[in-house]
Amino acid sequence: MKLYNISLNNLRRRKGKMIFLVLGLVIGVATVVALLSITESMSKDIEERLNQFGANIVMVPKNENLSLSYGGIHIGGVNYNVSELDEATIPNIRKIKNNKNLGTISPKVLGTVKVNDKDVLLMGVHFEDELSLKSWWMFNGKTPKEANEVILGSEVASMFGLSAGDALHLNNRPFEVSAVLKPTGSSDDNVIIANLREAQRILGKEGKISMVEISAFCNGCPITEITLQIAEKFPDAKVTALKQVVMSKMQSIEMFKSFSIGISALVIFIGGLMVFVTMMGSVNERTREIGIFRSIGFRKGHVMQIILLEAMLIGIIGGIIGFLCGNGVALAIIPIAVEKGSYVGMNIQIGIISLLLSVSLSLIAGLYPSHRASSLDPSNALRAL
Repeated sequence: MKLYNISLNNLRRRKGKMIFLVLGLVIGVATVVALLSITESMSKDIEERLNQFGANIVMVPKNENLSLSYGGIHIGGVNYNVSELDEATIPNIRKIKNNKNLGTISPKVLGTVKVNDKDVLLMGVHFEDELSLKSWWMFNGKTPKEANEVILGSEVASMFGLSAGDALHLNNRPFEVSAVLKPTGSSDDNVIIANLREAQRILGKEGKISMVEISAFCNGCPITEITLQIAEKFPDAKVTALKQVVMSKMQSIEMFKSFSIGISALVIFIGGLMVFVTMMGSVNERTREIGIFRSIGFRKGHVMQIILLEAMLIGIIGGIIGFLCGNGVALAIIPIAVEKGSYVGMNIQIGIISLLLSVSLSLIAGLYPSHRASSLDPSNALRAL
């Protein structure tokens, strides 16, 4: 009789204990798989949400002078050699090596216009891109649809007593207020936001761009690499990465991963302890059987192989069932844990890892019991007969 036949027969005869062992492994592996799947889905959702929280790369024309403002306070000074970016070159941003890490690209044109004989900053944008980039914006009114519709910052609207639906003139050209921004606490409160093409015409800057805000997420590569790649495409521009934004994104995702790994390690330890205790009890109950094996010529290695083969088979069964159950749990929990979250699907890599983990855990847990069983003295073991 082959050794694996003995192991299979032992498992068949002790179905209750086998089910208990498999159940312990299934709980451990399923917990690990579920946590990893949920974490992967949450990380993806967090990445998508965080990428909506504004730009983390800003590109402006190079300037020989330093900025004379801080915290919204402008000291003054003369700014020479003011230049603009060529709008036709902006699509080249998408041609960098790490273009897959780029999110929203929002070009802007800036300049001053006259409103009731007062100078106000006008910002021309593509509304679709800008609203995607500034997802936190809240306003009274509706999203501009026509070229002659504008959004007013809260301070501008308050200064001129304007609200959604009112008319105003920019450099003597008629426009309609489509919406008024609620206070943001940023520079957006002090600007008039218009369609990019209309703003370029009013400011006499057709085909010119004052700055570009870029939302980028670099998972696994330095954000500075993307910055350098953009700078190579635009030698006449200054490209700056807001590293703290990217770092906060990475830290948030890593926190979720660390949490899941910690919980998984605890559950796996408990599962391994269950296997160990049950295997030890099984060896103690099989003292007579082991004594017979030893008395008819089975070596210590043979006895160890029988016990370890049982442990390996239990590990394989527990790993497969645990992987399937873990994915089922993740599928059920993700819509609850992550608002509008979606299940990422079965990850084959996680499946292989869970199977190897289950088998390894079973073998490690069965190592000492198998060694103890092989070390039993045949004469002492046969006294149990």
